[in-house]
Amino acid sequence: MTHLDGLYLITPDTTDAPCILAERVAQAISGGARLVQYRHKGPDRRLRHEQATAVRSVCRLAGVPFIVNDDVALAGEIGADGVHLGRDDGDPIAARRHLGDDAIIGVSCYDNLALAKAAEQAGASYVAFGSFFPSATKPHAVRASVKLLSTARDSLRIPAVAIGGITPQNGGLLIAAGARMLAVVTGVFAQPDLAAAARAYASLFVDGDPR
Repeated sequence: MTHLDGLYLITPDTTDAPCILAERVAQAISGGARLVQYRHKGPDRRLRHEQATAVRSVCRLAGVPFIVNDDVALAGEIGADGVHLGRDDGDPIAARRHLGDDAIIGVSCYDNLALAKAAEQAGASYVAFGSFFPSATKPHAVRASVKLLSTARDSLRIPAVAIGGITPQNGGLLIAAGARMLAVVTGVFAQPDLAAAARAYASLFVDGDPR
């Protein structure tokens, strides 16, 4: 079973050439990213397939798990390690049936512990809560309380991921509260040095455990 902890990198919604996006992801991995999610909401399925395939190759070379946002079919087509499901993206049970027993299945649970418990019961590998802080990626996202992470840590057997406006300055608070992973988009990809940006988050963890 994949050990889930540390910096969780989510790619930005971009039309970058697949090789460029893959190189940017490689830089972030060199700084300490421990899980990569490919996320692209655009309609160009060919671009999505090519970008995801390129990023998957970089992740595989580095030994970092790679999952796809929302699209179970794409994840299966390119041999991803799993999928992340939002509110309207399908059932974790069906996703696991499609991708296999060893697949990483993540589920967005926003600010709702009941959703997280249901996701765990359905076989999710991890649950994600947030947004904890204002987010440029999802400015209108539901806001979750830090206390939710503590409650989840005490209530769930699977890891909790924190997402939404997380910086190296506020991330330690979330880890201390119970987040096993910090999911980041612009905190890494909007920075001039992606490896250094990733390293700033990874330094909040020591050997997968919070300081």
